[in-house]
Amino acid sequence: MAKRVYAKTQAAKVKGYRSGLEDDLDSSLKRRGVDGEYEQHRIKYVKPETQHTYTPDFKLPNGIFIETKGRFVVEDRKKHVLIKQQHPDLDIRFVFQNSRNKLRKGSKTTYADWCIKNGFLYADKDIPAEWFA
Repeated sequence: MAKRVYAKTQAAKVKGYRSGLEDDLDSSLKRRGVDGEYEQHRIKYVKPETQHTYTPDFKLPNGIFIETKGRFVVEDRKKHVLIKQQHPDLDIRFVFQNSRNKLRKGSKTTYADWCIKNGFLYADKDIPAEWFA
């Protein structure tokens, strides 16, 4: 039985269908004089969003959030862009172990370059005194 289903699916694929059932249904439609317009349309949709929670490392008394980073991986960068877009009122700043590190091997872009491009303030190793004002 399984061999027959596999052979039917393979024969359907040769004709441009994904399965034997699609082939059979299109044949049935054609016998009825109906053009089923097989895979002729594209319908866009958005996958439901997923909720996430971000826990900043520190919050200064003046409301500034501090995120410390040794490694600044792509998932973190994407997350912070989304947070900034969704919470433009929050002041999140980075303290890096070394802001001159490259985003990835072979990249010319540093952590500092990324911060500048995306509108984040940053420092190396410690919080600058002016951030407390």
